[in-house]
Amino acid sequence: MKDNIILTGFMGCGKTSVGIRLSYALKRTMIDTDKWIEKKQERSVSDIFAEDGEESFRQMETACIRELIETENHRIISTGGGLPAREENHALLKELGRIYYLKVTPEVVFERLKGDTTRPLLQGEDPQKKIESLMAMRQPSYEKCADYVIEVSGKKFEEIIEEIVIKENSRL
Repeated sequence: MKDNIILTGFMGCGKTSVGIRLSYALKRTMIDTDKWIEKKQERSVSDIFAEDGEESFRQMETACIRELIETENHRIISTGGGLPAREENHALLKELGRIYYLKVTPEVVFERLKGDTTRPLLQGEDPQKKIESLMAMRQPSYEKCADYVIEVSGKKFEEIIEEIVIKENSRL
């Protein structure tokens, strides 16, 4: 297993924001899988969804994880919200490092993301209902895949980072 810290969870749970701050705290480079895919594809996640469909994007996520296993170590890796929902990604993520599931409530996600037009899965009518439905579908995968579950609703970034740092230090 690689020595990476992997942040998973539903969109809007704070994976990227926590990852950036954690990378400074632990002096590690951070990789965001969505940004990695966008750079490789030279287009946005929204464009990939619109032009190629969700399944194609999910295949790109799996390819991303496979490549990161070969090339990266001692990093902070923030995954896309749907990446752990694919069963084949569980073993790959385990090989890539320790998995922290940032668990958040649907209400917090809705508050954070209302008005965000860059999230293809939340476009259309009743985004709150869509959040609740998607979370209910994905939560078992997040929990099954995770080495650690951290409840993030109502917590400051510093508290979340401190929790991760304590867990990381306790392994040494």
